[in-house]
Amino acid sequence: MRNVLLIIIIFIMNTQSNMANASVLKYLVRQPKIQTAKPPVIILLHGIGSNEQDLFSFADKLPDKYLVISARAPYKLGEGSYAWYQVDFSTGKPVFNSEEEEKSRNIIIKFITELKKDFSLDEKQVYLAGFSQGGIMAYSVGLTRPDIIHGIVIMSGRLIEEVKPMIVPKEKLGQLQVFISHGTNDQTIGIQYARESVVYLKSLNIHLSYKEYTEGHGINNAMFNDMVSWLNNN
Repeated sequence: MRNVLLIIIIFIMNTQSNMANASVLKYLVRQPKIQTAKPPVIILLHGIGSNEQDLFSFADKLPDKYLVISARAPYKLGEGSYAWYQVDFSTGKPVFNSEEEEKSRNIIIKFITELKKDFSLDEKQVYLAGFSQGGIMAYSVGLTRPDIIHGIVIMSGRLIEEVKPMIVPKEKLGQLQVFISHGTNDQTIGIQYARESVVYLKSLNIHLSYKEYTEGHGINNAMFNDMVSWLNNN
């Protein structure tokens, strides 16, 4: 009986320890194929209604030098379906939950801090790459915390107006690298959002690469290859 109680106590202690050490986000990892002491890291942020498996499907095709982390958004919409925040498209214009967006932004920042503790990585070479809503989050984190982000990849995303007042001064954005890709036939997040974002970023003197494609709301081979080329050159 005493042995049984001891086993139960040990189990509870281990469970509590695992919970304490649990990450704020669930994620998948692809280790760098080129081993270095401190590799650069790219964190993948999926779109609404998806999960960490989505963008991780092309993790093996990303540059070999990168540690690749694919994160799951915190808000569950359904089985295997997650979001960084709730959004309503019924009016024809996206209306989103700003409180959830802010919470997710802070969660991603905390997640990056955790990764720096859990992995040996180059803290000056942290990239966020997001598709759709994930791209929106990459904008939000990168422009408000360029001290922890070296570069952002925005695939079919947009810069939301609510984040603009929180963007750091121009002089703190000089080192931020930005790659933006968008389809001209995107019916979910229209091409005008990408073009407006580019104009705004240029007004902040941000160094960026912008590409348009004859594509809808998705990632085609040309988009992916251009992103990989950009990552290889950064």
